[in-house]
Amino acid sequence: MKYLIVGLGNPGAEYELTRHNIGFLIVDQLAQKFEGSFQKTKLAEKAEIRYKGRTLHLIKPTTFMNLSGKSVNYWLQELGIPKENLLVIVDDLALEHAKIRLKSKGSAGGHNGLTSIEQMISTQEYARLRFGIGNDYAKGQQADYVLSNFSGEQLENIMTPINKAMDVVLSFVTIGIDKTMNLANTD
Repeated sequence: MKYLIVGLGNPGAEYELTRHNIGFLIVDQLAQKFEGSFQKTKLAEKAEIRYKGRTLHLIKPTTFMNLSGKSVNYWLQELGIPKENLLVIVDDLALEHAKIRLKSKGSAGGHNGLTSIEQMISTQEYARLRFGIGNDYAKGQQADYVLSNFSGEQLENIMTPINKAMDVVLSFVTIGIDKTMNLANTD
């Protein structure tokens, strides 16, 4: 079984530890845990890992957030992976910092990366793992907030929720979306 695990973010060192790049941070940790390494390739940096007989293709789109769908659509088709084996990891302003929610489908909720994916793959029915980044910003400052770095305190405590997110990914590929949602969406 093959899976496409997409961490959303923006390429470049200036975005590395920003809230918007939590998807990149999670797939980086997943690759590291299973000794995978990212290689620059068409529309993405890509790593491949194996877990319990499954192949996980991890990608970090190099198209910038607002055009993520181009990369996701290309790799779904290039690898012949069905949409039910797609999991997108994304930041979420509506969730408090480090809270995790797994959904099997849904709207983009104003997230430009998800909007791009939905436009390119012609559906809202794909799994997404939402990682809360909170919404501690003044009116009209949303873009500045998501493109700013996590606070020092947030960074100090971020590995526990990142590890939980990795566990959710591994559960998704082994026991499926429904059972994983029951496990992941409890507080």
